[in-house]
Amino acid sequence: MNEFSLIENFFADCTQKREDVALAVGDDCALMTVPPGCELAVSIDTLVAGVHFTAEVDSAALGHKALTVGLSDLAAMGAEPAWATLALTLPELDRAWLAGFTQGLSKLARSYGVQLVGGDTTRGPLAVTMQLHGFVPRGKALRRDGARPGDGIYVTGTLGDSGLALQARLEGLQLSQEALCYVEHRLDWPQPRVHEALALRPLAHAAIDISDGLAADLGHILKGSGVGAAVEVEALPLSDSFRASLELEQAWALALTAGDDYELCVTAPAEYHDRIQAVLSDRGCPCTLIGTIEEEPGFRCRRRNGASFIPQQQGYRHF
Repeated sequence: MNEFSLIENFFADCTQKREDVALAVGDDCALMTVPPGCELAVSIDTLVAGVHFTAEVDSAALGHKALTVGLSDLAAMGAEPAWATLALTLPELDRAWLAGFTQGLSKLARSYGVQLVGGDTTRGPLAVTMQLHGFVPRGKALRRDGARPGDGIYVTGTLGDSGLALQARLEGLQLSQEALCYVEHRLDWPQPRVHEALALRPLAHAAIDISDGLAADLGHILKGSGVGAAVEVEALPLSDSFRASLELEQAWALALTAGDDYELCVTAPAEYHDRIQAVLSDRGCPCTLIGTIEEEPGFRCRRRNGASFIPQQQGYRHF
């Protein structure tokens, strides 16, 4: 099986067809049409074996996660997903591995209306690069530079589960079987908050997805907007499995700094609190108010008694 038969067998028809795609897999370039009145949002991410995932990870989970990472970036901008391209580097051609990878990718892509329109395959150490494209009405994107003093800071879902799974997987942290199953599923099969982001787009001032840890990613909003934040650590949303596995201060620290959550962090005016809770409740998504945007620059974590809480690290560092 050569590169072209690999593409034909596993990727040419693995996602649905979209009417805005004139030409997809099989030529030097893909040809697509951006809807009138929209801007094109583009994101690209690479996952490398031994850095972002272990070599023994289930290939279906890897296909799912590779797409989730880009979908989460689109969600952070309030963009509706449309197209994807894939660059896949493989140490060898393994049909069973490819079938699983394609299955995980395809199922998630179809659920969000994404068409795979092109890409590349090559031999080398296992790595997956996906570029995602989406649409957002002109001038309506959620950006990191939109936060304003007085905004509430909200996060979807729960924090730290994936970081706890990594500690168990890489460092031998002992967890109960129930907790381990839960957090490993959160790590390997994260769910992008696309529909939640589209519902929040008219209400939020700024947004980011939590991929490198809340402290680090919220810090990008603070820097972009020229503001500061006060976060109450007791308010951080933690799953039951997470709470049961760590001492309280360890749990807070990991929830603030662990990556791979792919939840959303948004800032929005205080008067929208009830509407935010309502629109996300309708989608079955927990949403928690964890703090406030302030004029004074800096990221401040506090306990309810006013005492500062300072985590030992600030989040995942790529270099």
